[in-house]
Amino acid sequence: MSFRPDPTFYPSPRLAMQAPPERLAYVAALNPNDHRPDEMTVVDLDHGSNTYGQIVGSLAMPQPGDELHHFGWNACSSALCPYAPHPHVERRYLIVPGLRSSRIHIIDTKPDPRKPRIVKVIEADEIAKRSGYSRMHTVHCGPDGIYVNAIGSSSGDGPGGILILDHDSFQVLGRWEVDRGPQYFAYDFWWHLGYDTMLTSEWGTPNMVESGLNPELLLGAKYGRRIHVWDLRKRRHKQVLDLGEEYQLPLELRPAHDPSKAYGFVGVVISLKDLSSSIWLWRAQNGGWTIKKIIDIPAEPADSDLLPPILKGFKTVPPLLTDIDLSLDDKFLYASCWGTGELRQYDVSDPVDPKLTGSIRLGGIARRTAHPKNPKQPLNGATQMVEISRDGRRIYFTNSLYRTWDDQFYPDGVRGWMAKADLSARGELELDRNFFVDFGDLRAHQVRLEGGDASSDSYCFA
Repeated sequence: MSFRPDPTFYPSPRLAMQAPPERLAYVAALNPNDHRPDEMTVVDLDHGSNTYGQIVGSLAMPQPGDELHHFGWNACSSALCPYAPHPHVERRYLIVPGLRSSRIHIIDTKPDPRKPRIVKVIEADEIAKRSGYSRMHTVHCGPDGIYVNAIGSSSGDGPGGILILDHDSFQVLGRWEVDRGPQYFAYDFWWHLGYDTMLTSEWGTPNMVESGLNPELLLGAKYGRRIHVWDLRKRRHKQVLDLGEEYQLPLELRPAHDPSKAYGFVGVVISLKDLSSSIWLWRAQNGGWTIKKIIDIPAEPADSDLLPPILKGFKTVPPLLTDIDLSLDDKFLYASCWGTGELRQYDVSDPVDPKLTGSIRLGGIARRTAHPKNPKQPLNGATQMVEISRDGRRIYFTNSLYRTWDDQFYPDGVRGWMAKADLSARGELELDRNFFVDFGDLRAHQVRLEGGDASSDSYCFA
């Protein structure tokens, strides 16, 4: 703990965009070998380094079977909020959940950020005892604690929800919800600190997702389709935003970074009507919250010989929009289509009227688009987890989604990789032809950038 705020904290997204460029990335990597543990890897992002674009550090988890997922920092810029009880915590520890094991690993990135080390493991039984939750999914650093969500209970059913860890001791304090109302499914969560509002999205219970995407459940519209609105301070459910049965799996939530703006975006994986994906806009209006579809991403015809068994009968590749990310200036929204291998860039300066302004492709179920650094090597997996630098100039992405779903849609196996795109001075999206990190048998997933990035911090000042 310091007597001064951490220099990587910024009161506003505008000031955070002036931060020094990142030099390292922490990348969670799944080990598909049941007998070997997952790893937290460190990738060199310093252009002046002779190891630029290479893995320069690695930390194996104590046990196999974690399926490391959406990890986050112990503290971030939200600690500068006027009501924050922890203004002098330090961005030092990575809070790393295991989606299958339900463990939470506390990883210290100091004194040597290339040699992170585990300082605490919170076991599944302790989490279940204190919160009733299981299958940890996403971590966000809040002004008053570390928020971790889970997709279910220890039985493998629901409800899923959110638990809180103490900023300093990392002790599990308990379940966040006081009144959950009709909420049962869980996936992602984010908030509008300026409006004391949290939103949560839906996937399915562990029993519905752990063995893969169940076609019967999907076609029966049994997966999640709702966004839930909560009173953040009172921890009570306020409203349901229902997308309708056609739209299944509203996953990643990206609220505007400017705390004076009460809107945000959610990516929806699939439409039962035509296998398209979509992006929806939520907004505060007339004392409540509304949601509206603003972007359709169509499926693409494909030769059935190129498709995995789950798709052969459709002769189509769905986009499978599995991640979105919003630049700190709230201008560009990046949409990652894990089925087609396309990374789309939208100008959402006017969120009601988005404009497609860029596109690049790597991998993909049918295309297997190669990277320019190795043009003769077809890539499996596809653009999946996306992370944006604080200044908005660099966009990093990896190719693995979730082990069982990887195996369904890419049955020949997923060899992990990480790539990068740049934003030109004219706002054009350009693939970095020289940046390509090969993870080999490990499957690269969540990315966090040194000092913060576009999806790890929230702000209380505009």
